[in-house]
Amino acid sequence: MLPPSRSRCRLGRLSLVLATVTGLLATAAGAAGAAPAQQPPVSVCSLPIGSLACRPDTVVLDGARLTKNRVGLLLGDRTLRTSLGDLLKQADAALTKGPWTVVDKDRVPPSGDKHDYLSLAPYWWPSQSATADNPQGCPYVQRDGVLNPETTAVPDKAERLTAFSSIYQLSLAWFYTRKPEYAQRAALDLRTWFLDAATKMNPNLNFAQGIPCKNDGRGIGIIEFAYTFTQVLDAAQILSTGAPGWSKTDATAMQGWSADFLTWLRTSQNGKDEAAETNNHGSFYDMLTAGIALYTGDRTLAGQIVLAAEKTRLDHQIAADGSQPEESTRTRSFHYHTFNLVALTRLAQIGRHVGVDLWSYRTPEGGSLFKAVDHLLPAATGGASQWPLPDLNFLQYAALDSVHAAADAGDAQARAALPHIPAPPGGDLYPVRPAAEQLDDISVTG
Repeated sequence: MLPPSRSRCRLGRLSLVLATVTGLLATAAGAAGAAPAQQPPVSVCSLPIGSLACRPDTVVLDGARLTKNRVGLLLGDRTLRTSLGDLLKQADAALTKGPWTVVDKDRVPPSGDKHDYLSLAPYWWPSQSATADNPQGCPYVQRDGVLNPETTAVPDKAERLTAFSSIYQLSLAWFYTRKPEYAQRAALDLRTWFLDAATKMNPNLNFAQGIPCKNDGRGIGIIEFAYTFTQVLDAAQILSTGAPGWSKTDATAMQGWSADFLTWLRTSQNGKDEAAETNNHGSFYDMLTAGIALYTGDRTLAGQIVLAAEKTRLDHQIAADGSQPEESTRTRSFHYHTFNLVALTRLAQIGRHVGVDLWSYRTPEGGSLFKAVDHLLPAATGGASQWPLPDLNFLQYAALDSVHAAADAGDAQARAALPHIPAPPGGDLYPVRPAAEQLDDISVTG
């Protein structure tokens, strides 16, 4: 507990900040009302202090919490400042990278259109030596958890991951610092990947995770977008609070692209196949489609998807002790336990935006999201020796974000465990972007 003198000091500073914000809001409102009809209204969000009270209408992230964070940073919160410092290191690096586009690849998709996203299944390998008659070494066979380096020759997957992460980091960096270069670069990256006619990606994943000699693409390839695309949606909503370089026309076009993508996800055979998956793929499909529905204004559909996940996902995926049977058979079992929880905890955050509390749900067997997170705590705090299943590349910090999310939702065990979980190499970013991300190696996720 802070001593009385420091508590009074903080309260005084907070009162001053709030009073300043209130005054600026009133001034901006008056200026907007007095402006001639031909002049654009004054944007409260564009004002340096007024932006403290400007809440982004985010999809997964809690916009109110982001706004509160800005006040906390102004008041000198050490945890937030450390986390923001780590975020800004990544955002600064992103300023000089990219922009990225699917048309950069040499290999042409089966459609003949480089604007179509293309990737190869990561765990499938040729079973024969290449010959003149069989140059690809067909048939391909699966080796779970072992990456075929051939897949890295097609850059769309790696560039998508870097682009989406950069867009997210840059947008958050602008939100907290108001430095225009962050927003302008994020806007450039968004337009290049999604909107500009010469470089944009078509809104489909027809050719994701194809298997040579077997198929051109598969439903499970959708996961390559599913675990990061909602970060892009949050970034777009953050930029839509008045960021330089991101216009209303851009925002409308991004919503249109996303609506087309959602239609493809819900009507294509690949989308239907992914919806039917019962492991982490199904969880991420729900998280992806619910997030896009909310972003494009269909709150009813978003709520229906989250509510249905109680039965279709949690009942099946979480055992009474919190273990995840679908992920327990994988060669990277800890990775996939944490991976599935990234989807489910983010889906729970989407649910809170539409009035569905996934955290409070209990399965008929007594399982829950809280139990699923608590099941990870011995290994998350004690290391690989505390994890009872095989994992080819155990990384203790992989559980950190899901534990954060559970602690935020009221899990006392998770909150107590947080100081004992190591941070990932780039630092603990959760305080300034409070939603779970996959923290360990996702280049081989399949």
